[in-house]
Amino acid sequence: MAAPAACTRFSDNYDLKEELGKGAFSVVRRCVQKSTGLEFAAKIINTKKLSARDFQKLEREARICRKLQHPNIVRLHDSIQEENFHYLVFDLVTGGELFEDIVAREFYSEADASHCIQQILESVNHCHTNGVVHRDLKPENLLLASKAKGAAVKLADFGLAIEVQGEQHAWFGFAGTPGYLSPEVLKKEPYGKPVDIWACGVILYILLVGYPPFWDEDQHRLYAQIKAGAYDYPSPEWDTVTPEAKNLINQMLTVNPSKRITASEALKHPWICQRERVASVVHRQETVDCLKKFNARRKLKGAILTTMLATRNFSKSGRSIITKKGDGSQVKESTDSSTTLEDDDIKARKQEVIKMTEQLLEAINVGDYEAYTKICDPHLTAFEPEALGNLVEGMDFHKFYFDNVVGKNCKAVNTTILNPTVHLLGDDAACIAYVRLTQYMDKQGAAHSSQCEETRIWHKRDNKWQNVHFHRSSNSPPFTFAPSAHK
Repeated sequence: MAAPAACTRFSDNYDLKEELGKGAFSVVRRCVQKSTGLEFAAKIINTKKLSARDFQKLEREARICRKLQHPNIVRLHDSIQEENFHYLVFDLVTGGELFEDIVAREFYSEADASHCIQQILESVNHCHTNGVVHRDLKPENLLLASKAKGAAVKLADFGLAIEVQGEQHAWFGFAGTPGYLSPEVLKKEPYGKPVDIWACGVILYILLVGYPPFWDEDQHRLYAQIKAGAYDYPSPEWDTVTPEAKNLINQMLTVNPSKRITASEALKHPWICQRERVASVVHRQETVDCLKKFNARRKLKGAILTTMLATRNFSKSGRSIITKKGDGSQVKESTDSSTTLEDDDIKARKQEVIKMTEQLLEAINVGDYEAYTKICDPHLTAFEPEALGNLVEGMDFHKFYFDNVVGKNCKAVNTTILNPTVHLLGDDAACIAYVRLTQYMDKQGAAHSSQCEETRIWHKRDNKWQNVHFHRSSNSPPFTFAPSAHK
């Protein structure tokens, strides 16, 4: 039984060579497999420095990469856990970035762009078929297998990837890179596989003209453009692009995710599968020239923000990279920034808690007891005016109000949360305090307002937030909407 244990140490199987990249918690080094002499890239993570949350992310990345076996995806060959280090052994891809290779070519046409996006879509389709959403498709993660002409495009970096069930849409946190984020992520709506197709649409647009469809130095204006799907095809550079190419972009950059084309549908689009007949083969020198400038801007921003391929996956480094330059000044993100924003991170988790609180209050407003019970722990405890200073436990006390009061005394109710303050209590718990302002119309059509202060404790179980306790001030009971309650 001793034999298998011998294989658990990285150094038994691989010889480490020179460093290829470095980050806060990890280093990437070339390595050679002793038994075969084959070369790989080893991502070596110092697990002593990782939080429990970061360790979960690392395990998720390894689990996802093990599922994916495709010629257009950087393959994980081995995952070895030792006491203080975790080794992920990947394909050694030596061709550099796809976008850098394009500008070095002597000839580049619309048909070449079609072949590039086809390979990207093949990789995305494989991910989606296996229940994986990449969430960070962008030029930095599109690599070439080798320097050889016609080398395969490889999708890399699954540090932000998530697993989904079928066509499931849910709020998985705010994650991605500014110019490639989809409208649904920016609107903080449930999302799923279509976010990758939106990013493919942005990439295809750049592949054809060398600049992105959405661009602004101000991040808020950039996000407004994306949410509105406000892009166009300016002359003269788009005049030479075929209508079929524009049609595919339009279907990818569809704001409504349910109407957006899927990866498998895009692969059947005439501009992809009948490229010889449809796509133009005229050399696009202006695109190459624009792409050179686009690449230079990306690299400059990347350098300023000290982002590295090997380290974008961890929330600690992510936060410092995103918000500050070396001199501590704020950095404005724009669409050509290569920085990945991961708000699985503090800001997004706080937003998630606020959103759940709003959903709970909406369930009260509309008298939806079933929705309320899904959001609350069955043993919910509460201090509230109606309980006359007593701590109540369970749902029966609340059910009475849903059955007899909510919606009976008024026609319309609107709740606004003011000054929400969220305290994160580790990875799976949070406390939110806020002022709750309620507007409502009574049966006679008169408008009323009331306010109270609330504190709620949330706990995350099976990736779902539940309200486990709340405390409401006594100045305004929310259930009794009759005007007499507020005199």
